Amino acid sequence: MLLGVLLLVPVSRAQPAGIDVAGAPMPIRVLVQSPADTTTDLQVICLFRSSPLNQLHGSLIETNEKLNGLLDRIRDPDRFRGVLGETLVMTPPTGSLGAHRLLIIGLGDTQSFSPQCMQLIGEILYAEASRLGVARPFFAPTILDGGVNKFTTGEVAEQVIGGFLRAAALDRLLRGQNLSDGKPVVALTYLAGAKNLDSTRAGIERAVAAASK
Repeated sequence: MLLGVLLLVPVSRAQPAGIDVAGAPMPIRVLVQSPADTTTDLQVICLFRSSPLNQLHGSLIETNEKLNGLLDRIRDPDRFRGVLGETLVMTPPTGSLGAHRLLIIGLGDTQSFSPQCMQLIGEILYAEASRLGVARPFFAPTILDGGVNKFTTGEVAEQVIGGFLRAAALDRLLRGQNLSDGKPVVALTYLAGAKNLDSTRAGIERAVAAASK
């Protein structure tokens, strides 16, 4: 009599696809993952001006659902207005997001928005991560998920990283003179959708090349 033996082989979860950007002054990785699903000390997202006309899409809906509608509740002209450069830091409730902290940066009005606005966002990204003592933040521009789709993800990423690297260079200068008490940011993970991975990487590479001149 033959006895069958069933072997249970554990199935490993597929890891999100990521690409390291070559030549950057610090490790920069482009990762295909939603900000609603990351596990990190600091997840950064962006929101346009708080208005019923500016609806959430894609990963912002996912994030809002995991936060039990919190984004809907704070998006109010008397709460988080969403003006360009406005910031809000929160600690997500246990069991909601995988991120320990969530930083929201305002993008301003959808009609006047341009990729150049993201220079400021990149600077704020570095400054706030340093202030919060987070060495390896995750960033998602959430422009498309905020309803603006007339710019490529590469155009946006180029401006974000341009501002981010400029802030990093200034921090290194101040730190060398013992004039900065924040924690240096040593790496950045930039989130992108799968279909926008190549465009995002190309934009970051352009910013890295410009910063190295």
